[in-house]
Amino acid sequence: MGMTDAEPGGTDGSTPDDSGAPSAVADDATDEDARNSTAADGGTGGDHPDESDGSAPDGPEDVDEALSAAGFDAEESVLTRRQAEVLVLRERGIRQSRIASMLGTSRANVSSVESSARRNVEKARETVAFAEALTAPVQVPVPEGTDLYDVPKQVYDACDEAGVKVNRTAPELMKAVSDAAGDAVQGRVVRESLLVGVATDGRVQVRRSAL
Repeated sequence: MGMTDAEPGGTDGSTPDDSGAPSAVADDATDEDARNSTAADGGTGGDHPDESDGSAPDGPEDVDEALSAAGFDAEESVLTRRQAEVLVLRERGIRQSRIASMLGTSRANVSSVESSARRNVEKARETVAFAEALTAPVQVPVPEGTDLYDVPKQVYDACDEAGVKVNRTAPELMKAVSDAAGDAVQGRVVRESLLVGVATDGRVQVRRSAL
């Protein structure tokens, strides 16, 4: 603010003017600067508030509403209630520190719960993919050592026999198999046995399979 440190004055800490009396002008300016600083900081006296989470839930009741809106069912879900609470709030963009305050716990605990929740979600997705592969009307085993370029023909032949239409071209099918198989496919060679399933709507599921 362009102000220098006050020079030592009387016993009350004020700065005398040329006449030896305390300067009221200096005190008024200091008070005005303090008021301006407080107003600029949102009335917090210099402590800047945290960034807003927008329309984030404010308490347990709002968390309940968020879970209800997401369709959470504790009896059917693979998530615990606390995992669901943390996950639904995180998916709304709310910081872990804010969630910790809302739920009355630590940020470290929120981070741990979120990690566990996401692992459970991934396991659930894997289970669904496994079930879909098992029930797919078309299942094509792809043995280890198969040339990736031979897979589309094997799949198309099996689909023709079952009367199922594949909704992917040969290059798209090879890419889908390669992407889903990960390191089980290296270059053009299938290094681990795979199971390619095709649903009635043409969706393709690829899983590693011990043949």
